[in-house]
Amino acid sequence: MKKKAVISNANKEVVCPICKKRLKGNLGEHIRKLHGDEEFERAVLKAKESGMPDPEIGMIFNVTFKQIEKIITERYGVNISVLKRPKNIKYWAPKDFKEETTTVWSFKRRGDWATHDGRYRGNWSPYIPRNVILKYSKPGETVLDYFVGSGTTAVEVKLLGRKCIARDINPACIGLTLENLNFKVPEKPFKKEPYPTYEPDVSIGDARCLSDIGNNEIDLICAHPPYAGIISYSSKVEGDLSRLSIKEFLEEMGKVARESYRVLKPGSKCAILIGDTRKKKHVIPIGFQTINVFLNEGFKLKELVIKRQHNCKTTGFWYEKSIKYNFLLLAHEYLPIFEKPKLSTSTVIKEEQASYGLVLSHIKKPSIKRKLNKFETTTVWIFPKAELEEQLNKNVIERYANKNGYLISTFVAPYKNELFISRKNKNKFNLLFIKSPFLGYNPSKSDIECFLKEIKNVVQQKLSALNIGGFLAIQVRDVRMNGYIEPIGKKIVDLLTFNNLWLKEIVVVTEQEQKLKNMTEGNKSLRIVHQYLLIYEVISEKSN
Repeated sequence: MKKKAVISNANKEVVCPICKKRLKGNLGEHIRKLHGDEEFERAVLKAKESGMPDPEIGMIFNVTFKQIEKIITERYGVNISVLKRPKNIKYWAPKDFKEETTTVWSFKRRGDWATHDGRYRGNWSPYIPRNVILKYSKPGETVLDYFVGSGTTAVEVKLLGRKCIARDINPACIGLTLENLNFKVPEKPFKKEPYPTYEPDVSIGDARCLSDIGNNEIDLICAHPPYAGIISYSSKVEGDLSRLSIKEFLEEMGKVARESYRVLKPGSKCAILIGDTRKKKHVIPIGFQTINVFLNEGFKLKELVIKRQHNCKTTGFWYEKSIKYNFLLLAHEYLPIFEKPKLSTSTVIKEEQASYGLVLSHIKKPSIKRKLNKFETTTVWIFPKAELEEQLNKNVIERYANKNGYLISTFVAPYKNELFISRKNKNKFNLLFIKSPFLGYNPSKSDIECFLKEIKNVVQQKLSALNIGGFLAIQVRDVRMNGYIEPIGKKIVDLLTFNNLWLKEIVVVTEQEQKLKNMTEGNKSLRIVHQYLLIYEVISEKSN
């Protein structure tokens, strides 16, 4: 059985905080043997309360980060990273704030205005709810957060003059939220006219049963649910979704989606931040699966935002691991904005005429002028606009073809079906790379349906030409149609269920940041600036 990694402290002299004995080596083992487990946990908590960083605690007491989290969660009832109280409020709003206008959001700083801080493990940046609240609600309207955690959303709702209903199943989270809401908004915290102030309605509650809220009462839902099996947010709270398996998590999120649909007003929005996880060096697409859960309850997908980590390049240790074991570090989450459809007397949707005709597969040689200097090692790839295709091609081909040949299929319309093969007279290849530039030119619904059908056919036809251990890479992008998002990346993940394909990576590809004008009142849609790169590993049918 593989041992958990801990940082060694074999040569450093330490003093036992209980008996004051000087010793070299494992202080944790000494305290446990001579003073007992309770004193050991008390010593770890005391070190944490003093502000000692987790790596230093791990070194001194010979414990893993997971063990530190478990001790904190069991003591406080909630997983928090810093036990000291936050400092006094320095300012009430983010400096130089501008609303996001594209589908990729990234923030240089987490945000520490008002009472915001990062003590609560897994809480989201306040920039996210601020953007969502300003875009999809008005002052005086009601915003619901049923996974309130430490109160990030509730604080923003209070600052922005909306009414808030805040719920969480964990009593300790309610305590944290009330602590963070314990402030009075100054009369003029902003340059504009001050918002009215409403004290949030905060109480213990279960997102799966909102029986105290009537039908069609909520103007906006803005929530960050726990992620299944990634971070435990409580120790023994019954109903905590973070302690469930992925299958159970999705089943329970179905109940959350059903209640969300019931309480929302028609035409109102529901924003949920969710991320993927990894198992056996392969991604598990919890994000796309959660989107399906909400769509199945009747929601429409208004926007699909990518929340990326800022400056997420890797170096040194993690770069070497990424190359050696051929995996990418997860560096993005999904922020789907769902809409409860407005009541309508007609369900007929006017279909746009297909402007491309039948979508066929056209294959050409990729643009690769010189060898790649350094691989991308996270799930977010950012390139200059002029170099995007070349840099993307290099990363895909050099990482996944492995000098064993590749096929490239580029879907355009209305060209004939051709094939680019990197090496002639080869029966087996290591990579099939499918590209779809036509998706960037306003395809019709029938174009997309045809494309999805054809892409499955191409995969079926060419899969036998790929080596076991080889890869399938598919480059696609989302499309806006009739005011809503057609999530093409998600649709392909739903579509490709072959037993000998194992989803390995979901990569987000985008251009380097550009200065964009603010959205006008008449056009509130975000500009789609990201693409997906879906990477599948070819396996024998029994190995997955």
